[in-house]
Parts: sequence; C-alpha cells; structure tokens
Amino acid sequence: MLVNAITRAMGRVAPLHLAEPWDNVGLLLEAPFTKLNARRVLLTIDLTESVVQEALRPSANDSATAAIVCYHPPLFRALKSLTLSTPLQNSMLTCIASGISVYSPHTALDCVKGGVNDWLASLLSEDRQGKGVRRVEILGEEKDGGAGIGRRVVFSEGVSLDEVVRRVKTGLGLKHVQLARASGAAPSSIKAVAICAGSGGSVVGGTDADLYFTGEMGHHEVLAAVAKGTHVLLCGHSNTERGYLPTLRSKLLQELQTDTEFADAAFLEVEISQADADPLETV
Repeated sequence: MLVNAITRAMGRVAPLHLAEPWDNVGLLLEAPFTKLNARRVLLTIDLTESVVQEALRPSANDSATAAIVCYHPPLFRALKSLTLSTPLQNSMLTCIASGISVYSPHTALDCVKGGVNDWLASLLSEDRQGKGVRRVEILGEEKDGGAGIGRRVVFSEGVSLDEVVRRVKTGLGLKHVQLARASGAAPSSIKAVAICAGSGGSVVGGTDADLYFTGEMGHHEVLAAVAKGTHVLLCGHSNTERGYLPTLRSKLLQELQTDTEFADAAFLEVEISQADADPLETV
C-alpha cells in the first residue's frame, strides 16, 4: 500500500525518534481508502485550504493524490470535536473523504543529519559545498548520527555581515530579510553563525555566535541578542523551510524506489505544492 510505503520511506529520511519531545510527527491522518489511480504524493510546508484544493485536482498525468507530506503538523493539540466549523478541520475532513492521508516530519527533519538545518548551514558557505567553513557544530542535545535541533557554523576566516546576508538571500531566493544589527562593540566580521529553521529563538538564544540566523524570534529575544553584541537575521518562519522541499523530494523518491516491499515506485509522482507559500509578504 502506498501510504505504508511513504511512512516507511519518511521514517528513513527523518527518523521519528529524532523529533523534539513536544512535537507531533508521523502519520497524522490515515485515510480509510485510496483511489485506484492514486499515484501522487504532494509535498508542502503547511496544510492550507489552497493546498488541499490542489491535492484534489488530478496531476498532469491524471493521477489522484494518495498522501500529503506536510512539514508542519496540522494536528498538534487535542481536538474535542471534528466538524466543518474551522478551515483546518474542514481540510482534514476533506482529505479523509477524498482518500488522502497526511504525514508530518517537522522537527525530525530539522534535526536529522542532511536535513533542514544542515541545508541552511550549507547556504553560508562560498559554494554551498562547505568552502570557507571550518566546521558545523550541533546546537542543543546531540542525537543519533550527528543530529540536533540547531547548527553553529564556524567560518575559516571572518566574513562580512553584508556578505553573509547576501548568501542567505540568494540561497533562500528572497529579495528582503530583516536584520537587527548588534549594538556596542559588535565584531566587524562574522566568524560564527547560530542557525535554527522556523522559530528559533529558544534554540539560538544564548549561543556564542556573532549572528543568529532563523525564521522568526520574539521582540524581546531580538533586543537581548543585539544588546549582548549578536546580530539577528530573520527571514520569515516558513521561508527557512520551504527551500528544502526539492531535497526532500529527491530523498523520498530514492527511498521509495529502493523499498523492496513497494513494487510500484516507477509509477509514483512526488510533487512540490505550487499553492504552498508563506502567509506574509512585504508590501
């Protein structure tokens, strides 16, 4: 069954035991059936109504959607009812009625070696292959296989703040980011950068680094950072995650194609949602 194969494959791409204890990951919605022509897997950051409508439309090859791999878990807190009264519940019920299952890797994909945070770290090197980087360290508890919730990049030589910002904007495909410059005797060049995808204030905060690079931080977290001499670079929560989806697509396809229990990988379509986007825009 395709959903079982996806669950096995995602478990190898991002083992669930690597997720943070507070997180809700894995197969969150298992549809009671799949359509006969369901050969598509849709990758997205968020399960919005637009993404669900996209999943309901047949692919270019007329395939139906069997599953959505949604980075953020759409089910996080306990539900006391499941009705059509809210957009999220409406989306979940629509998926059930349409034979679409939902899987979420979230912080397991952040933590795993080669996951989202390692991808963000690669954007800081001169060539995205590690040139100019002395080492990449784990922030927080180091888990199996060099995994952890954040990263600390140490450059071989100091890099100007403007150059680091340029590399990040290029790597994330952004025209604009938010930058808080450190007050006082801040370093003229960047030697170490603390990284966490998404909302990373609790992860990077307190780290010995010249720059914090994350999606979003609280107002007072930013003030505390710049007061102690650390620059802060904020790129938007999901903007630090969405660019990893092509890598996830490649990893998932590879795992499905080598799954000896799944014989239909050659007919499978793994697509990145075109409807998925950060809800905020600069105007």
